[in-house]
Amino acid sequence: MIRKIVSGLLGVLLITGFAWARTVVIATDATWPPMEFVNADKEIVGFDIDYMKAAAKEGGYQVEFKSVAWDGIFGGLEAGKYDAVCSSVTITEERKKTMDFSMPYFKVRQALVVPKESNATTLEEMTGKTVGAQIGTTGYFAIKEMEGIVAKSYDEIGLAMEDLFNGRIDGVVCDDPVAAQYALQREDYKAKLKIAAVLDTGDEYYGVAVKKGNTEVLDLINKGIQAVEEKGLANEFRAKWIGQ
Repeated sequence: MIRKIVSGLLGVLLITGFAWARTVVIATDATWPPMEFVNADKEIVGFDIDYMKAAAKEGGYQVEFKSVAWDGIFGGLEAGKYDAVCSSVTITEERKKTMDFSMPYFKVRQALVVPKESNATTLEEMTGKTVGAQIGTTGYFAIKEMEGIVAKSYDEIGLAMEDLFNGRIDGVVCDDPVAAQYALQREDYKAKLKIAAVLDTGDEYYGVAVKKGNTEVLDLINKGIQAVEEKGLANEFRAKWIGQ
C-alpha cells in the first residue's frame, strides 16, 4: 500500500511538472552598481544577479541571494553560512588558496575616477594625493602598492565616491563598470567627475567563489555559466546594465 501511495505521488509530481532542485544560496555585497545593488523597491538587482538567475535556470538549480557586507563575505563562505559568493569577485592566486572559483564570467579592469578639473591621466600622477577604494578589493590593493599615494579604505564604494564628489579625497579606484556608473551615468556626479585612466592590472576576471572542495556547487554553477555563455545571454545583460 505504501509503495502504491509513493508511486502515485511521484506520478502526480511528474504530471504537474514539479521537480526537486538544489537551492544554491549566493551571498552578494549589494553596494556595487551596476553589478549588484539594491534598487528603489529594495530588491537586489544588477548584472551579476541577472547572470546568476540565468545560470541557475540553465543549470537546473534554484538560486537564492543573501545580502552580506563585503568585509565578512568570505568568512561567511568558509563558515558555511551560504553556498557561494557572487559579488564582482576577482579571481586571484591569493584567493584561490582559501576558496575555489568557477570559470570566469566577466573581464574587468581597474579605473581611476577624479574630479573633472584634475589633470591626472595615470595613477602615478596621484603621488602625494589621497585615493580611495573599497577595502579588500583589487582596486584597494592597486593603490596600496603605489608609493607616495595615501590609500584610504571604505566599507562601500559609494562612500568613496561621495567623498570624492565632495572634495574630501582626490581620486577613487574601482572596477571599470562601477566607475562608469558613477562618473558617466549618475546624474548628480557626472558633471563633476570623470574617468582619468584605465589601469594596467593584468588580466582580471570575475568568478563565483565557493568553499574549498565544494565540487557539488561548483559543478552546478559551472554548468550554468557555460550555458549562459554559449547562448549569448551575457551580452543581453551587459547591454541592459552596462551599455555597449
